[in-house]
Amino acid sequence: MSFDWAAAGVLLVVAVAVIVITFAVTLVIARAVGKHSIVDVTWGLGFVLVAVAAYVVSGVLGAGNPTVRLVALVLPVVWGLRLAIYIGWRNHGKGEDPRYAAMLGDEHAPGAVTGTVLRKVYLPQAGVMIVVVLPVLAAMVRTSVVLPVLIVGVVVWLVGFVFESVGDAQLARFKANPQNKGKVLDSGLWRYTRHPNYFGDFCVWWGIFVVAAGHPAALVTVVGPALMSWLLIGVTGKELTEKSMSTRPGYDEYVRRTSGFFPLPPGSAPARAT
Repeated sequence: MSFDWAAAGVLLVVAVAVIVITFAVTLVIARAVGKHSIVDVTWGLGFVLVAVAAYVVSGVLGAGNPTVRLVALVLPVVWGLRLAIYIGWRNHGKGEDPRYAAMLGDEHAPGAVTGTVLRKVYLPQAGVMIVVVLPVLAAMVRTSVVLPVLIVGVVVWLVGFVFESVGDAQLARFKANPQNKGKVLDSGLWRYTRHPNYFGDFCVWWGIFVVAAGHPAALVTVVGPALMSWLLIGVTGKELTEKSMSTRPGYDEYVRRTSGFFPLPPGSAPARAT
């Protein structure tokens, strides 16, 4: 057997339990500190916790290939820790994120736990995490290893990790200069795509899927990176960011010469949506 279905079922139950507990704890902390944007830190940490739990439990069950399991542990853990640390640093000392404030409305008390909060913030993110993490769980129970596929997956992940981390660093450095307030970052990786951080996230999860996809049974977990891609490109990532940036001076020109998502050489026309 090259794919342990019984172990996969156990890991799915473990993952759901870890995610539920993680978001429940986050809700308690958010209420205490008076802001729900702390859930953005949980987004990275949640994947770390699930990957660690899946690695431990799969080891106890004697499931999976040791090499594939180790790769499936390291990739989401490194990505999740970097993201959580970066967002925690970026949001330190700040109030509620404007996105959540707008979503919840002025009548919503800071940090209050309501049905609206659960419906609009916590339940959707927990649900998405359960789907997106499926390739990690599948990789943990693969008893065979297809080395070329494994290498391709790691390379795709690495490209994404570099784009996301370098893009975030360039943006943080740009925002740290008071002279850049209200301006548009159009240098570095931001010269080739308007969203190097989101493109990086996209590659990270497709890379993890490729690591898992060495066995045909794991192909069903394509729903994970597919859902993440849809969110990044059409829902909560690119679309929301561009709406908030659209009023900045020079942004229209930046859009005309810069790819909307996938890195491409900068040009003057036509405007690129992808």
